[in-house]
Amino acid sequence: MLMTDWTFTAWCNSHLRKVDITINEIEQDFRDGLSLIKLLEVIASEKLPKPEKGKMRFHKIANVNKALNFVKSKGVKLVSIGAEEIVDGNRKMTLGMIWTIILRFAIMDIAVEETSAKEGLLLWCQRKTQPYRNVSIRDFHASWQNGLGFCALIHRHRPDLIDYHSLDPENAIENLNLAFDVADKSLDIPPMLDAEDISTKPDERAVMTYVSSYYHAFASSSKAEMALKRIGNVLDVTMKNEDMMEEYEFLSSDLLEWIANKIPWLESRPEDNSIEFVQKALEDFRAYRTNEKPPKASDKTRLGILFSALQTRLRIANRPAYAPGDGKLITDINDAWDNLERAEREFEEWVYPEFRRLRRLNYLLQRFERKSSNLESWIESSKPFVEDTDIDGLKLADVSALKKKFDAFTLDVNAHSDSVTVIEGIVEEINNLGFNEAESVNNRFSNLQQEWNQINETANDFGNHIEECLQKQQKVDELKLEYAKLVAPVNKWLDGALEDLQDIYDVNSLAEVEELESGFNELNSSFGHMESDRNRIMEIIESLKEFEAIAEEYTTINAEDIDRKWNEVSSLLPERNETLVELRNKQQSDEELRKEFAEKANEIGPWIDEKNQYVNYYVRSMEGTLEDQLDNLLGMEQEIKNYGHNINEIFDINKKIHDAMIFENPYSKFTIESIRAMWDELINSVHSSIQEVDNEKLARDSKGITNEQLQEFKQAFNHFDKDKSGVLEVKEFRQCLVSVGLIPNIETNDEEFERVLSIVDPDGSGTITFQEYLDYMIQEISEEDSVEQIIESFRTLANDKPYITEEELKRELAPDYAEFCAKRMMQYDQPGAPAGALDYTSFSSALYGESDL
Repeated sequence: MLMTDWTFTAWCNSHLRKVDITINEIEQDFRDGLSLIKLLEVIASEKLPKPEKGKMRFHKIANVNKALNFVKSKGVKLVSIGAEEIVDGNRKMTLGMIWTIILRFAIMDIAVEETSAKEGLLLWCQRKTQPYRNVSIRDFHASWQNGLGFCALIHRHRPDLIDYHSLDPENAIENLNLAFDVADKSLDIPPMLDAEDISTKPDERAVMTYVSSYYHAFASSSKAEMALKRIGNVLDVTMKNEDMMEEYEFLSSDLLEWIANKIPWLESRPEDNSIEFVQKALEDFRAYRTNEKPPKASDKTRLGILFSALQTRLRIANRPAYAPGDGKLITDINDAWDNLERAEREFEEWVYPEFRRLRRLNYLLQRFERKSSNLESWIESSKPFVEDTDIDGLKLADVSALKKKFDAFTLDVNAHSDSVTVIEGIVEEINNLGFNEAESVNNRFSNLQQEWNQINETANDFGNHIEECLQKQQKVDELKLEYAKLVAPVNKWLDGALEDLQDIYDVNSLAEVEELESGFNELNSSFGHMESDRNRIMEIIESLKEFEAIAEEYTTINAEDIDRKWNEVSSLLPERNETLVELRNKQQSDEELRKEFAEKANEIGPWIDEKNQYVNYYVRSMEGTLEDQLDNLLGMEQEIKNYGHNINEIFDINKKIHDAMIFENPYSKFTIESIRAMWDELINSVHSSIQEVDNEKLARDSKGITNEQLQEFKQAFNHFDKDKSGVLEVKEFRQCLVSVGLIPNIETNDEEFERVLSIVDPDGSGTITFQEYLDYMIQEISEEDSVEQIIESFRTLANDKPYITEEELKRELAPDYAEFCAKRMMQYDQPGAPAGALDYTSFSSALYGESDL
């Protein structure tokens, strides 16, 4: 039997065996037309007219004509082929008829890129075998002689059946027999060729017939693969969406609970308004700002990204929108966060001024206490002199001495009058600061003023009385008078020096320290100048001792007080100098901390700003494939993580600043809050960009969108985003739709544009994001996975059964997909279904929100 006869016979038998018919001689066994009708019914899946039952020649011709007329009805021209030739057993005509049938029913439907049937089959072979070495398919004869072409086709679709890389092109017979044997046993393609004939002189029609069987065998398996791929894609999207929903529910519940706990704390105000309590509240607030709030702010941002990404994924996958639990909408979270920040602002507006007020009050109260006590002591010590001195019985010399003593007392009164003015200013500031016990301060100052006025009135009366007697007095000894004149200013200077040296310092800058140092240096210099007067006083005392007279006849200031005060000033000067040195060191240390923070902040701030600008530029530039963009963004994310140690360093520096109670820093425009905000913005920008590119990949992979189409969408969007804001205004969006041809022009089709706008911008915000624009464009050009497609895919896996078993799920799907389906599919309880049958129809509907899982 010739190769063509054998191949055509084998091809016919591969179909006739389905109806339990076998032919042996092709030109003989089709003569009665009965087997020919059966063959056509099998390959066309249609019923032909009922054949004639008789065995006469005209019966056979009638049957063959029924077969030929059916072939003609399929648009096939049978040139020179008549029923009589077939009935007469004409080999050439019979083979021509079978070849025509093979072309029409086995090869004609193979069309790749609008090629003819033969060219389509050849192109399919070339594409499938292109990666394989030693295979070059150019025709249907010589290209198949070494057998590697057949082996490559099998290996391309079923690599488990042949170890292609072990084959030798020199072993043509072995390669051919291997392919024919594997195809017969594993692919249900019976042998139709002879290895010896193919290796020496292959017949084109025979090879085409045999290769077409490969095409149809693999096409049926491709349908199952497509079903598996479609189901896998849908399940992968569904499972990931469920994970994202669970994460959203957890994060939102945790964040809302935290906010609910924090707002009452921020709204509370202490009944105890002591500086210690307010300082503790301030420290707790700073710890909240530095440690507690930033992670929660990141959670809030993550929730926004998560919610947006989830809704985008659901829209792309043609699923119902996600509706969070009660009170967990993004708007609910934003409202709760706004309430938190309102409470935070109100707390901040209270705590910082309150702390400064209390600290200032504490300082003023100490000064008030010290100055009031000093003046009260002076008044009490002066009362006996002006109230109890009896001058009526004194001698002239005594009266004269008393006059001089009163003059010195008057100088002392004038010296203390400044203290009254200073105390009055202190009391006024205490009242302005709202001291809650100001009444006691005011009462004490009022009493002090009365005492001061009383002693002044008494002193005036006493002075007038002395003046009346002064005419009877003689001038006191010049030495005593000199003592009195010297001792008053020295005493006043010493009192002022002691007051200055015992004063409490409240400084916040190096400039204030320098001002105090200037005052101290002036005081120290005055101490040197005053020493000569003090020495003169000591000389006068010694001289008066020689005359057995006391210096204090003309003054209330005794030498012991001067000596005591002088020694106190002498000891306080070096102590005050040490205090100023400590203050200078403290302020210099603070200044170094400010500069250290500023240096780090001035490095970090521009770096973050530069990276933010780069991320924004890169996302808009569309450089490279989505995979390249994702890799670059992930690299950027790693770079940011690696840079995180700088953020930790500046937080450590800021802790030192916080501990040092430093409030301002003129060396940098960046604060720790602005650095934190910029850092969070950068991290969130990169995360959002990664999510956006991931969504674009999902859109591309699940909807069949190419990289080129995505590039075109993004280029059009960026072109009309004139202000580079990342959103399109309504007018810009309309221009964009005109540019891509979805509406004719700007002026017309208002109704159509409003319809599109209601889809893309359902909440009427007036702006369209790139994700909303991308969703709409994908919807316009892609074919959505539908419930019907998923049901059909499951039906393919179930071999056309209306149910599927758990065993079939485990055999066909990945383990996690199989487990997911088995847990959620309901039992199929229709009559005739076996135990454990699962309902894939209701499950598929639930995936798309048409029922509940």
